[in-house]
Parts: sequence; C-alpha cells; structure tokens
Amino acid sequence: MTKVYFQVNVPIRSSVQPGRYGLHVLTGPADSWSEALRIARETCDTAAAAQRAGFPIPRRRPDGWGARGLRPGWVFDWPAATVDAWEHDGMFRTGGSSPFRRDGCAW
Repeated sequence: MTKVYFQVNVPIRSSVQPGRYGLHVLTGPADSWSEALRIARETCDTAAAAQRAGFPIPRRRPDGWGARGLRPGWVFDWPAATVDAWEHDGMFRTGGSSPFRRDGCAW
C-alpha cells in the first residue's frame, strides 16, 4: 500500500492549570489513518518516557515521525484525536500518485 503523510491532532489539557487546553500535532507517513494514530501515540509515549526519565526528547525517528515540544503536566486525549491525510501538496507522499482521504477510502 502507498504511504502518505498524515496529520494527527491530539487535544491536550493542563493537569496543573485547569481550564487550559491545546492541541498537539504530529505528522508522518503511514499506510492508513489507523497506523498513523498508532505511530503517533507510540512516538509520544516514547518521548514522554524519555522526558520523565530526565533524557532529551528523541529527535525524528527514521520513519519521519517525531514528538517535539511535549509539555510536562499536559494530558493527551487520545480518544478525541483526529487523523487526516495531507492533501495540499503531492511532495509529501512517499509513493504513488493520489492521496488517501479518510472519508473517501475504505480503511
């Protein structure tokens, strides 16, 4: 299957300052939206574990995914995450000629 770049938007909230909310955005190539969500979560979990252990957050993985800018004390709402394929520019695709659309493709 052709890989395309996906954007995973994960709502976040501060556990320290109630009422503060935000969005953490991750991007990278995947075969499907479900794989993109899995990789994004795995990438965030790895980065958060490194941060908790006092190590620097890992740079971009060989597959292109990375989780820079994690904020201590912020909680990810993974069930509310959304995933979309980048459709605005063909240069983000890693193969093939047409992007996937979550609403137009049987995943």
